[in-house]
Amino acid sequence: MKNLIIASTSTIHGSGYLEYILPTLAKHFKNANTILFVPYARPSGISHDQYTEIAQKAFKKINKKVVGIHTFKNPIEAVTKAQAIFVGGGNTFVLTNQLYVNQLITPMQNAIKNGTPYLGTSAGSNICGLTIKTTNDMPIVYPPNFNALALVPFNINPHYLDPDKKSKHMGETRETRINEFHYYNTPPVIGLREGSWLQVNNNTIILKGELSARIFEYKKDAYEVTPETNLSDLK
Repeated sequence: MKNLIIASTSTIHGSGYLEYILPTLAKHFKNANTILFVPYARPSGISHDQYTEIAQKAFKKINKKVVGIHTFKNPIEAVTKAQAIFVGGGNTFVLTNQLYVNQLITPMQNAIKNGTPYLGTSAGSNICGLTIKTTNDMPIVYPPNFNALALVPFNINPHYLDPDKKSKHMGETRETRINEFHYYNTPPVIGLREGSWLQVNNNTIILKGELSARIFEYKKDAYEVTPETNLSDLK
C-alpha cells in the first residue's frame, strides 16, 4: 500500500520550510513518531547535519522527530526499519548517485511499496518517477544509472515554469526541454508548479494544491489538469 506525497518544492514564496504543506504532513505521518531524512541532495554550501537541522525544525512544529540517514552505519537497515521517509531537495544527480552508491534503490522501493509513508520535495520528488531525465539540475556528478524509484508510471518535472510572455529572453522554455525529452523517450511527464503535489495512495494518484499541472504525453499536445484530478491512468 503506497502512501506518498510528491511535492514540487519544500518552500513557496513568503513561507517557511515545508510550512505550506505541514497540515497535510501531520495527517500523512500521523502513525510515525520519527521520520528518516535523506539529505543526500543537500543544497550547495550546507552539510548533511545542517540540512537535517532544517528538517528537524520544520517537523518539530507537528511534533515529529527527524533523524538523518547519514548518521546510521547501515543506511539499508535504516530504510528498512524507518517509520517514515523524507527525501529533500537539492541536486537530483547527487541524490541519485548517493542512492546507488549506498545500494538504497531497491530497499527504498520495497519499503515504500510495503506502506512506509514517503515525502519527496524537488529532487526527492524527481526520483519518484521512472527516470531523472526530466530534472532541471546540472549533471555535476554522474550516477551509475538515470533510472529512478519508479513509484509512479511517469516522469516528473518539479518547479515547472510557464513561459514568461514579457521576457525578452529567446532561449529554451521548460516546455521546449520536455518536448526534447520526448524526441528520445516516450513516458509522460507531469510539470508540477510550486505549491502543488501529488498524493499517492496505492495506485491512486491525485493532484493537490491550488494550481493546475501541465501534462506532456508522447506525440500529443500538452494540456492542463486542475487540482483534484485523478492521474492514475497517466502512463
